[in-house]
Amino acid sequence: MPKNTEHTLSGTTPRRRPKPEVLEIGGHKLKPSTLMMGHGYDPMLSEGALKPPIFLTSTFVFENAAAGKRHFEGVTGKRPGGAEGLVYSRFNGPDQEILEDRLGIWEDAEDALSFSSGMSAIATLLLSLVRPGDVIVHSAPLYAATETLIARILGRFGVSWLDFPAGATPEEIETVIAAAKAKGRVALIYLESPANPTNALVDVQAVRDVRDRLFAGEDEKPPIAIDNTFLGPLWSKPLRHGAELVVYSLTKYAGGHSDLVAGGVVGAKALLDPVRAMRNTIGTITDPNTAWMLLRSLETLELRMSRAGENAAKVCEWLRGQPQVDRVGYLGFLQPGSRQADIYQRHCDGAGSTFSLYLKGGEREAFAFLDALRIAKLAVSLGGTETLASHPAGMTHLSVPEERKRALDIGDNLVRISIGIEDPDDLIADFEQALRAIG
Repeated sequence: MPKNTEHTLSGTTPRRRPKPEVLEIGGHKLKPSTLMMGHGYDPMLSEGALKPPIFLTSTFVFENAAAGKRHFEGVTGKRPGGAEGLVYSRFNGPDQEILEDRLGIWEDAEDALSFSSGMSAIATLLLSLVRPGDVIVHSAPLYAATETLIARILGRFGVSWLDFPAGATPEEIETVIAAAKAKGRVALIYLESPANPTNALVDVQAVRDVRDRLFAGEDEKPPIAIDNTFLGPLWSKPLRHGAELVVYSLTKYAGGHSDLVAGGVVGAKALLDPVRAMRNTIGTITDPNTAWMLLRSLETLELRMSRAGENAAKVCEWLRGQPQVDRVGYLGFLQPGSRQADIYQRHCDGAGSTFSLYLKGGEREAFAFLDALRIAKLAVSLGGTETLASHPAGMTHLSVPEERKRALDIGDNLVRISIGIEDPDDLIADFEQALRAIG
């Protein structure tokens, strides 16, 4: 939030400046979970309200004409740095700016932007970086809508792509990026880790090393962006490992209550400035009410994710011993000494609460299991307070060609499960009776 922005509800009280932010006390740096309670907001600018109001307004009154011109110079890019104050709700707003301040805290990011959905965040990012004839390099698999956006939508405008599998070796990564570089301008390298829905990890450090080596001495390097929805921001912080932009479906763990849809991108300000300009143009910003709900959710993010992670560890340990289960794609079960385990040790602070359950059989067994669930809900999405289960091959990844699904290990026997914050013993009882329904 620009520090000279005033979020006041009163037109009669004296104009006041926000209080200085408290980021440390006596040399002790405050943790994100503490800063979520008040960072970016001064109650005295909103009649002393403990929580930020929802600012339901389409436009904002300028202090004078010169201020209006100055703000628009920032919004339109005629002056670097963006708007110095509130302009119009397609560009910014108090709730959105407070939200963005707090989103950046979790990964110690230089800047952050919020969007109306995860896909609007991804689309706005791609539209701001890609030109006709460019090449996009990405890991695979990606969320199906992201793959559709890259291959089918951007493909209409002469954009092509090359991919490497999540978990690829540095040599495999280099082969693909070098081939893309030979093909044309590489607009960006887009990663998703863990991959949706297989839970395979991408070696972000290796991608960064290969990118820097192949583009050494060149004026322009393709930025590295990563979808961190499955593990972030608590269990993985990709900016520490080489990514420059981190994408979130804030609908998931950040929102965490399955009652909103939103997206976010955090990272380097120089890379986010053109994304902000594109968002200003096409209007993909979060609405004030959703931004306010996310502020509520961020206060309990660490508590919710910690409980869900503990539950998942207990449930997965039980599941992998069941006769109807072929294997459990849970990050806590990676083979010691394997490449995936190595990536996990370097990149992750926890195994998460979303995993892939491979049942013995196919679609019939998967559907029987899903239909028998009593506590877990049959629904797409993840990261909510409740446990959700879905069938990727027949739902979220239905549009992916069959051959590609097979190559990416998205079989008919795959069930994706996102564990919530219920009692873990109750969840085990539910899964036990659902597995019996398979026969």
